[in-house]
Amino acid sequence: MGRLLVIDGLDGSGKGTHSKLVAAKLNELGIPAERISFPDYDSPSSALLQMYLHGEFGTHADDVNAYAASVFFAADRFAGFRTKYQKLYDDGVILVADRYTTSNIVHQMSKLPKDEWDGFIEWLSDFEYGKLELPRPDAVIYLDMKPEISQALIERRYRGDLSKKDIHELDVSYLQKSRDCALYVGEQLGWRMTPMYDEAGVPRSKQENFEIIFEQVKEIYGDLDL
Repeated sequence: MGRLLVIDGLDGSGKGTHSKLVAAKLNELGIPAERISFPDYDSPSSALLQMYLHGEFGTHADDVNAYAASVFFAADRFAGFRTKYQKLYDDGVILVADRYTTSNIVHQMSKLPKDEWDGFIEWLSDFEYGKLELPRPDAVIYLDMKPEISQALIERRYRGDLSKKDIHELDVSYLQKSRDCALYVGEQLGWRMTPMYDEAGVPRSKQENFEIIFEQVKEIYGDLDL
């Protein structure tokens, strides 16, 4: 039976770094694991979502409605899973995903009024897990990062070059709404919401955060005696 662990969060939260670290640690412990990432920007399946993120359909995230944008990302995910990850999943390798359907929910739901959130969660879950038959994750570890902190980290990554930001990263208010949605959907769907900062709001070190994250991995896969 396949296993899928999702590590998600706003841009700059550390999901790419920690998905790699978790997969590496599992392999070190003798547990076959593979870090996977969405979107797959090197694949032709990402063409529409790249056009969207680069502002070719409008320079603001809201210029493309939540349902249309979700289809772009879901199609890329379907192609990537079928062509690259299906066999690993079927062979029982733990797939550690940097972003998944979870990102679609958080980022696109933020375009909708709150009274439509539950309906959107239900629609997207049915579309990706039902209609597209993508696997549901065993668990979601959501790395919570305040948008003002993530913005500072993103700018450091791009060395102040704003032209490298996509339309999501450029809009701080959009990122704040996305965080609000993440806190809501995390409670609704039982995600493991994991702050990347201490009680004073100061970002923790990478090692401190990894130790917290991996303790959760041990709980999720208790049957593996990690």
